[in-house]
Amino acid sequence: MALKSSDVGILAVDIYVPPTCVQQESLETYDGASKGKYTIGLGQDCMSFCSEVEDVISMSLTVVSSLLEKYNVDPKQIGRLEVGSETVIDKSKSIKSFLMRIFEECGNTDIEGVDSTNACYGGTAALFNCVNWVESSSWDGRYGLVVCTDSAVYAEGPARPTGGAAAVAMLIGPKAPIVFESKYRGTHMSHVYDFYKPDLASEYPVVDGKLSQTCYLMALDLCYKRFCSKFEKFEGKEFSLSAADYVVFHSPYNKLVQKSFARLYFNDFIRNCSSVNEEAKVKLEPFSSLSADESYHSRDLEKVSQLVAKNLYEEKVQPSTLLPKQVGNMYTASIYAALISVLHNKHVSLNGQRILMFSYGSGLTSSMFSLKVNDRQHPFSLLNIVTVLDIQHKLESRHVVAPEKFVETLKLMEHRYGAKDFVTGGDASLLPQGSFYLTHVDDLYRRFYDRKPLAIANGH
Repeated sequence: MALKSSDVGILAVDIYVPPTCVQQESLETYDGASKGKYTIGLGQDCMSFCSEVEDVISMSLTVVSSLLEKYNVDPKQIGRLEVGSETVIDKSKSIKSFLMRIFEECGNTDIEGVDSTNACYGGTAALFNCVNWVESSSWDGRYGLVVCTDSAVYAEGPARPTGGAAAVAMLIGPKAPIVFESKYRGTHMSHVYDFYKPDLASEYPVVDGKLSQTCYLMALDLCYKRFCSKFEKFEGKEFSLSAADYVVFHSPYNKLVQKSFARLYFNDFIRNCSSVNEEAKVKLEPFSSLSADESYHSRDLEKVSQLVAKNLYEEKVQPSTLLPKQVGNMYTASIYAALISVLHNKHVSLNGQRILMFSYGSGLTSSMFSLKVNDRQHPFSLLNIVTVLDIQHKLESRHVVAPEKFVETLKLMEHRYGAKDFVTGGDASLLPQGSFYLTHVDDLYRRFYDRKPLAIANGH
């Protein structure tokens, strides 16, 4: 008899953020940028980054171990493990293979899945793969596990303040508190050179900032149009922003999130949705005859649409911005850190609500999908998820470093990128208990990790 799964979605989630960070305000001063360029212009507050003992593998090992231990999940109960990342450590060996050390210790090597890569979209591809597996006839009754892990670093210059680093782990299964509305997905994919990493000797990308922003907004338009069309086909009623309680975006920097929500509101106006009020219609009417291309480059439309959507933005989007503004661009983890921010800020009132998600990866891949919150019993209750996440403590216990130290660390990482036969300083003093960290890379490029002991209170 085939297993039947219902209400498939996110059962549990955890996030790991490096304990070292730099304030955007101090970075502005250090870079000689005009005051407010990073804080108001980009909308960012702070940026986390990996020290020499951390990388995407150590962050992944830490967040997976943490999720399994804190939610008391037996590693033998994982049947599929998918990793989304664009931070390439090895051109052949997947990050997933490094994570197998956790499962091999328990005798579980029967785990499907490998890595998904396409800029910031890899985590969403990994998530869809896991959800589809649990919903399919291939499902064997065990959980899926998704890891989104990235260290976003840029060469010296205007893009550097849009970096960040984190790893998110999500447990996927039936009877979830955060359920996928799988029928409504809208996707747009095409071939563009807006952001890419062709130089395999460097971790830094090639970025066309203006093109990337236009591509993001164009993809948003098309995904929203397709999402609305599918929703209306299945539900037989109009979809507009009023049907979503929260809207969560991939967040390279917060200013783009503000523009994106305003763009969706403009879409509702163009589609003549009943939810757009009369005052907004009057203000947006002068822009109704613009072609799509003209509308992407109209500063006036950008200003007016942000103005008319401001109150809705505060209500539906602002609760998702905490981690992206405090941690920075986490690439594949960015949209899921924004979702975690909603859970952290609104868990008391989320039951029965719909969260609209927009995932974008340069090059170009994008999808819009929705989640419905249906609170469950412990350990997969919203309250327990928020308790495990412990976001306030994670943010407050970080170590703020001077911009000089941040730049010095990036120079060392540049030097170490793709290198062999070195030992790290091994200083794990700033890392939380239970964190994994890089100790050395041998002369065959093999990487070795240790784990900082867990607190005695945990029984270890």
